[in-house]
Amino acid sequence: MPRNDPRVGYGLPVILAVALHVAVVLFSVISLPTNQPESTSSSIVQATLVSTETVTDQAQRAEAARERALSQQADEQREADEAARQAEEAAAAEQSAQEAEREAQRQAEQQMKEEALRAAEAAEADARRRAEEAERQAQRREEQREQQQEAERQREAEQEAERQRQAEAEARRQREAEQEAERQRQAEQEAERQRQAEQEAERQRQAEQEAERQREAEQEAERQRQAEQEAERQRQAEAEARRQREAEQEAERQRQAEAEARRQREADEAARRAAQEAEAALQRAIEGEREAAANARQGQEAANSFINLVRRAVEQAWVIPPNMPGGATAEVAVRLGPSGELFGASITRSSGDSAFDRSAIQAVEAAAPFAELRQLPGNLQRDYRQFNLRFTPGDVR
Repeated sequence: MPRNDPRVGYGLPVILAVALHVAVVLFSVISLPTNQPESTSSSIVQATLVSTETVTDQAQRAEAARERALSQQADEQREADEAARQAEEAAAAEQSAQEAEREAQRQAEQQMKEEALRAAEAAEADARRRAEEAERQAQRREEQREQQQEAERQREAEQEAERQRQAEAEARRQREAEQEAERQRQAEQEAERQRQAEQEAERQRQAEQEAERQREAEQEAERQRQAEQEAERQRQAEAEARRQREAEQEAERQRQAEAEARRQREADEAARRAAQEAEAALQRAIEGEREAAANARQGQEAANSFINLVRRAVEQAWVIPPNMPGGATAEVAVRLGPSGELFGASITRSSGDSAFDRSAIQAVEAAAPFAELRQLPGNLQRDYRQFNLRFTPGDVR
C-alpha cells in the first residue's frame, strides 16, 4: 500500500497541468471575440471617410481590397487547415494518453496484489511519460492558439472587406432611397393634381346633373300638361271613333249581305264552269294519253334505232386480237356529251386479257362521235348519254 503514494502524487499534477492548459486555450478562444467591437468601430469611421471619395475611387479601392483579402484569405485558409489538422492530431494524442492512463490504472489495480512494486515503478514511469506528453501537447495547444489567433485576424480582415462592401451597398441603397423618395414625392404631387382635377370634374358633373334635373322637371311638367290635353283629345277621338265604328259596322253588315248574295251567284256560276272544264280536261287527258303512248312508241323505236347504230359502228371499228377464246367477254361503260361526242370509255368488267380490253376501248373511240343522239326526243337524250357495251368475239351488245 505505501508503494501507491508516488503514483497518486504524479497523476494529480498531470491532471492539473492538463486542466490549466485547457483553461488557457478556452480563455483565449472565448476572449478573442471581445476585440471585434473595436475593429467594428474603426470600420465605421473608415466608412464615413469613404463617403468623401468619388464612386469610381471607392469602387477601385474596394476592388483592390477584395483582391488582397481574397489572396490573404487563401493563404490563411491553407494555414488554418494545417492548424486544424494538427489540432485534431493533438486531440487524438491527448485522448490516447488519457485512455492509456486509464488502462494503466486499471492494470495497476488488477496486478496490485501480485506485483505491487513493479506496478508502482511502471506507474511512475508512465506518469513521467504522460507528463512529458502533456507538456508537448500543451506546447502544441499553444501553437494552435496562435494559429487560431491568426485565423481570427484573417476573419477580421474578411469582416473589414465585408464592411467595406456593406458600406458601398449602403451608399447605393441611400442613393436609390433618395431617388425613390423623389419619385414618391412626384407621384404624390401628381396624385394631388389628379385628385383636385377629379374634384373639379365632380363639381362640374354635379352642376350639370342639377341643371339636367331642372330641365327634366320642366320637361316632365310640360309632358304632364300635354298628356292631359292628349287624354282629352283621346276621349273625344274615342267617342267619335265609337260612333264611326257603329256606322261602319252597319254599313259592313249591309255590304256583307250584298257580298254573300253575290258570292252565291258566283259560286253557282263557278260550279257550272268547273263542271264544263272538268269535262274538257277529261277529254284532253284522254287525248294526251293517246298522244303519249304514240310518242313513247316512237321514242322507244328511235332509241332502239340509236343503240343499233352504235352497235354497228363499234362492230365495224373493232379489231379483234388474234387467238382469242370464244368465251372471252368485256364490258365497257360509255359516256357521251350532249352532241354525241365521247366523254369517256372505261372497262367495268375485264375479260382477263389486257389486249382484248384495250381493243374494246379502241373500238368505241374509233366509232365515236355518235351524232345520232341528237335525233332522239329531248326527254330521251339524257337517258342514252350513258350506257354499257358488252364485247364478245362475234358479237357486240
